[in-house]
Amino acid sequence: MTSPEAVMRLAPVIPVLVIDDLAQAVPIAQALVAGGLPALEVTLRTACALDAIKAMKQVPGAVVGAGTVLNPRDLDAALEAGAEFIVSPGLTDALGRAAIASQVPFLPGTANAGDIMRGLDLGLTHFKFFPAEASGGIAALKALAAPFGMARFCPTGGITLASAPEWLALNAVLCVGGSWMVPKGPPDPAAILAAARLATALAR
Repeated sequence: MTSPEAVMRLAPVIPVLVIDDLAQAVPIAQALVAGGLPALEVTLRTACALDAIKAMKQVPGAVVGAGTVLNPRDLDAALEAGAEFIVSPGLTDALGRAAIASQVPFLPGTANAGDIMRGLDLGLTHFKFFPAEASGGIAALKALAAPFGMARFCPTGGITLASAPEWLALNAVLCVGGSWMVPKGPPDPAAILAAARLATALAR
């Protein structure tokens, strides 16, 4: 992937994944990709996350990124594991400059106008809106996006299959992030596949 826009346009939803058991990584990735969701965000919240990225990259059609990237050290570790895009809950100058220098597609988290302006100053135009529901929901993003016509967003945090269509209807939104397709506990590939197909069918 050469740009964050390309990643964001792969599917209406980017699954946000917390992988606790490395053995579950490939079955989850296979089910999501088969269901039409190729962009997979593996959060760096567990001990096996980097190994999960390496494993999932072997699944044909998967575009595997790292989420919860907090600093340049996390960025380097994610890139070494083969992450093809980077997602962060926020934006610092240090992380922003490191991500830009690496030329990896980067979606930094934003929740207010100052965050977006900091990103624009760095040359970034594609952002995660996080935590989406807790930060004021659709009304907040509509208001925030209005002064920044060049910015595009992937809202993440509290979004469900039921609420996703309203988010995706916003001009500034290219996709949403969500974890509802892969509930906690042992994965059920058939259920994940079915949930992925419903997410893939969402209109943009």
